[in-house]
Amino acid sequence: MKRANYFNIEPELMTYLIDQEALIKQKVEASFGVTIWELVKLRASQLNQCAYCLAMHSAQALDYGENINRIIALSAWQDTPLYNDKERAALALCEKLTLSQSIDDDFYLALAELFDQRSLVTLTVAINAINSWNRIVKMFKPTVEFNER
Repeated sequence: MKRANYFNIEPELMTYLIDQEALIKQKVEASFGVTIWELVKLRASQLNQCAYCLAMHSAQALDYGENINRIIALSAWQDTPLYNDKERAALALCEKLTLSQSIDDDFYLALAELFDQRSLVTLTVAINAINSWNRIVKMFKPTVEFNER
């Protein structure tokens, strides 16, 4: 079933979200780097079963120099040594926020040991943004295109 073309119907709203992504990218580059950002986008998209976003962000992660093995292993990040402590903390936060789990004080303090307050705000907004995109895409189902590499 062909669904609404959300970019054509509400370009102003979509432009707002794209501008938000550009601002998040600036903040991410200045704080914790695009690698964590791309891993978080991929993990949220896995949890939300958003094939369109998985295709897009896998390609972007590779373009940023991410290792294919880390992309493949992402759904089992807790059971592989491929991710450092900061990445693990970001992925754990991504899972908690994506799955609407509470953030207790101990978890917050553990995050605060790895990320400064500005980075925690940026990371939280970035996780919120990818979840928003996932939900928009799940609603309107644009064509998924995986690029062969």
